[in-house]
Amino acid sequence: MRTAKPGRLEVAFSGSLANIPLDAQFSVPASGMTAIFGPPGCGKTTVARCIAGFQHLPTGFCKIDGEVWQDETTFRAAHLRPVSYVFRHPTIFPHLSVRSHLFYATPKSGPTLIGFEEVVELLGLASLLDRSPSHLSAGERQRVAMGRALLSQPRLLVMDEPLALLDRSAKREILPFLERMHDTLTLPMIYVSRDLAEVEHFADHLVMMKHGRVTAAGPLHVLQSDPALCLAARSEAAMSLDAVVGGYDGRYGLIILRLKGARLLVPGPPLKPGARQRLRIAACDVGIAREAPRASSILNVFPARIKASLPFSAAEVTLVLALETSDIGAQILARITRRAFHALGLSEGVDIFAEIARISLVSASERPLHAVSTLSLSTDVARARTMR
Repeated sequence: MRTAKPGRLEVAFSGSLANIPLDAQFSVPASGMTAIFGPPGCGKTTVARCIAGFQHLPTGFCKIDGEVWQDETTFRAAHLRPVSYVFRHPTIFPHLSVRSHLFYATPKSGPTLIGFEEVVELLGLASLLDRSPSHLSAGERQRVAMGRALLSQPRLLVMDEPLALLDRSAKREILPFLERMHDTLTLPMIYVSRDLAEVEHFADHLVMMKHGRVTAAGPLHVLQSDPALCLAARSEAAMSLDAVVGGYDGRYGLIILRLKGARLLVPGPPLKPGARQRLRIAACDVGIAREAPRASSILNVFPARIKASLPFSAAEVTLVLALETSDIGAQILARITRRAFHALGLSEGVDIFAEIARISLVSASERPLHAVSTLSLSTDVARARTMR
């Protein structure tokens, strides 16, 4: 018999649903954002629906923070699980205003873990409260659905490809609100997506699926730094890293960012000192030198050590680099030609200089990295609430 561990979301579903085989097992922290990623038809939505209790595999196992929702002898139905599920097609009642939709989701009794005004502020809904659904854009409708989900006071929020049906403009509109939810709430969230670039904005942990099986699960930055898992096959291989704003060089318009093993300079407007800033460094934007450049237009050049290498194609190699030549420094990726790899005499364990030509600022939070949010959903209070 499986045991339920506090502080973890543990999942094990095997069998077949609608003639689709499934063999999905993973364990991730019961906090932050976990993305379930994979191509269409890989089973990621089926896993999400099993977690929520919408579908039942008799041999399945699901528990959150020590509380069993399904095992060999137990199956808690969907309406008895404190889960809110955001669908890619949000259900909006045409006769209710946005305000009424939100109040409809709020429990009439019991402890309130996040309030109406907090949700309105978090998702920028103040200007929409008196509108009817017919006057909402696709992105606004999805934000209302997310607000309604939060106001139902869940212990777990599941979002099933909420951006999949939105055009590029609507996605750009809603991404900052997803980033804000990630930065503000301690509520554990499952985010299902087929777009890894989207996931890189806010995921803490990644579950990769293919043909109904979980192929890898772990912290996002750990999986990103393993070229054998997924990045060797991606032309846009990149690392997502969380840095802290250390200051601003107003003379040259440069943000100063602190990262393990590095102090980065990135063009951009001033950000609040101490704020968390997610970065994206693409492998194709990192060059390699055996000696420190005497003069260069590249601002960010650091000592580094080659941790791993893997052929990407007949012409290119993917490298995993540790900054500051230590095991505790942040890891980034580089993609160089095989000719350069051999000409420079490179191999695993060799110390080099990493030249980072471009750093993308993915998302910024005005809150310090380790600040305690007033919008946090307390696990202790959640445990004490009466099951719906």
